Amino acid sequence: MKEQIRNPKLWVPSLYLAQGLPFFAVAIVANQMLKSMGVPNDELNHWTALIGFAWVFKPLWSPFLELASSKKLVVLFFQILGGLCLGGVALALQTPFWFAASMAMLGLVAISSATHDIACDGLYITSLDEKGQAKYAGWTGTFFNAAKFFTTGALLLLAGHLEKTMGVVPAWSISFCILGALMIALGVYNTWSLPLAKNTVSTDTNASAIARTLWEVIIEFLKKPGIWVSIVFIILFRAGEAQVQSIGPLFLREAHELGGLGLTTSEVGAVYGTVGTVAFVVGSIAGGYFTSWLSLKRAILWLILAVNLPNVVFYLLSYFQPTDLTIIGAGLSVEMFGYGFGFVGLILYMMQVVAPGKYQTAHYAFATGIMQLGFVLFKLFSGDIQIALGYQHFFIWVMLSAIPVAILSQLIPMTARPQPAEETPKAAAPAEQVV
Repeated sequence: MKEQIRNPKLWVPSLYLAQGLPFFAVAIVANQMLKSMGVPNDELNHWTALIGFAWVFKPLWSPFLELASSKKLVVLFFQILGGLCLGGVALALQTPFWFAASMAMLGLVAISSATHDIACDGLYITSLDEKGQAKYAGWTGTFFNAAKFFTTGALLLLAGHLEKTMGVVPAWSISFCILGALMIALGVYNTWSLPLAKNTVSTDTNASAIARTLWEVIIEFLKKPGIWVSIVFIILFRAGEAQVQSIGPLFLREAHELGGLGLTTSEVGAVYGTVGTVAFVVGSIAGGYFTSWLSLKRAILWLILAVNLPNVVFYLLSYFQPTDLTIIGAGLSVEMFGYGFGFVGLILYMMQVVAPGKYQTAHYAFATGIMQLGFVLFKLFSGDIQIALGYQHFFIWVMLSAIPVAILSQLIPMTARPQPAEETPKAAAPAEQVV
């Protein structure tokens, strides 16, 4: 008997909201918490970058999720686990060894979130036909970014208010309790709303067979023509963007006498999480239409410039150090619009140049892992570079970091290279179905 699937409007929003909340909790909220706790820029970026490796390596364990009876069970388990771990961060902040304990809990949040991503996307693909996937694709991005709007906007506004009225530790403990409770509530709701999305039962589906398939997928990926140049391009694409996204919000919080803008946590939430998020979404949509009109080959240099040139806003903010929140918000909107507009280029490069061929879905997942690697590598050392150079010179360095990828974009193909005849696409294997 065919499973009755509820209207996607009842589960796509909650599914992708739950995908975004823990991701932004680790990627952005954790940095703001650690800044409030007095952790230096270099140290906090070292640790949050290391935690981000969970999203780099998730393709390596993703095929083994096929061993579960359904994708729904995996999604629900990691939503609840993620919520408990977010609550665990709140408890960790109350301990004498709060830093080590909170980093451990955030590490568990990251692993849980990365694994949830795999099952989440797999459930979406499995439960909807091609027409449905296309129809609700915009919903997935909207509600993923709604999580960003909530975490970097509303939550930071609340945390900033609580810092003033209750103190730093209680403020962030309550904030992470709210995140944890929201994740658990989404998990409970999704027990009713999500389709079952059963995994295919096969006598060949066992850990040993999946491991062999995964090894084949990796080898085929590394045999793609020009793959090493593509890997370098993907990593370098994120050189400037990763550094400014890591240090920019911290610069806004830094005291005036130390070269920052001296904003409060609430003010950062007001400018970065609200108008900044809206500008990013609008830029992403505009970038997609722009590239569709011009083609990736002709658009790629403009997209790279769009990501990096608006970073001059940060240099100007560090030079003039304005105090008017309207001016700061307007400048950050320009930067975030450019970030969203240009980042489309990297996504399309991975889809159209790197992924095509055998195991297309799995190879796209590997490419996204490399994309995340580029982010964490440059984030890892961004704090050290900023401390060595100061904010003004750091933002000049960020813009110079875009030169290598801009040059490389004019030297490499922007279409998939022909594959050997024996590597023509074939039916999806287990490793491809869940990545």
